Amino acid sequence: MRWIRTAAAFVTVLALGLLPAAPALAAPGPAVQLSQAEGGKGGEVTVSGSGWKPGALLMLLVCGQAAPGKGVIGGTNSCANTEGRAATVDARGGFSVKLPVAEPPKPCPCVVHVAGVTGQQDAVDREFTVAGHPVAPLPEASGDGRLAVLAAVRLDGSSGLLTWFGAPPSREIVFTVGNLGSAPVTDPVFQVGSSHGVFAPQYEERQWRGTIAPGKKALVRLPVELTAGAHGDYQVSVRYAGKVLVEQPWGVGRPWGVTLFWLLLAVVVPAALFRIGMAVVDRVRPATAPARPRPRARPRTAPLARFRTRAPGPARDTAPRGPGDDEPTAVLPWFSPDSAPSAPESSPTTKGHA
Repeated sequence: MRWIRTAAAFVTVLALGLLPAAPALAAPGPAVQLSQAEGGKGGEVTVSGSGWKPGALLMLLVCGQAAPGKGVIGGTNSCANTEGRAATVDARGGFSVKLPVAEPPKPCPCVVHVAGVTGQQDAVDREFTVAGHPVAPLPEASGDGRLAVLAAVRLDGSSGLLTWFGAPPSREIVFTVGNLGSAPVTDPVFQVGSSHGVFAPQYEERQWRGTIAPGKKALVRLPVELTAGAHGDYQVSVRYAGKVLVEQPWGVGRPWGVTLFWLLLAVVVPAALFRIGMAVVDRVRPATAPARPRPRARPRTAPLARFRTRAPGPARDTAPRGPGDDEPTAVLPWFSPDSAPSAPESSPTTKGHA
């Protein structure tokens, strides 16, 4: 039994020795470094990062009214969006981009805000000072992250005729939220996104105007719009303070008007080209002489009619005829009254002569 106890003690000591090394083996999270902590308008700052998901698309902005521990108050409405830059994470999880220094619409304190657009939805803020930009204290906490959904979620709206022809489908996602915190929530900024198939949601910020007092609830309506020609099964998600509040499926019908248009186009265009081609051929081909009329065939006579002869007769009499005069008179072809032999007025007879 002594060797069993010795083995158990050895295993325990080995496990205790490996425990401190466990945190070192954990994968580090995304990090961002700046080439300088301060810059003036018109300058540039190099932003580099590590620990990001390879292939992810990132958005880089200079934002005001923000702090690394508190985030960007007011969302991207507090950032210089026109001077933002995009970066793609390389295979090693790093990136490096030169970001122009611009004055955000909100006063400092300012940060360089790096957020994932596709593939990874993390966000990292690094403190940055914009030289010459106004500075104001951050607003008091408004109870961010203390909202919860209290009722069922639904999608309001319907598709119109233009959607049948490929226009972007749009709806309103409606849900009821309650403030579970001790401070009021004023003008909360939600993130609304839609996903299709295995793709990650594409979030866009939607600000709801109003104040939700502690212990109160409010009905929230946020617009949702898909891309033109979208069809199939979609998933609409609403996120607040980094937490997904609601998810609602959305089945979008196929825009059959687009299919009908292409079918008609496939019929009309070839027909029009054929007509144009025939018109061109009629214009360029040489003129031809009119065809001569073919002689009409002479009627064939019966075999017996070619041997019939009609004797010349007297001129037609124009005098009126009687009822019996309509009957034709048969004339023999070998005899006519004019051709009969005439007897002499006085001819001697041989009767009685010797």
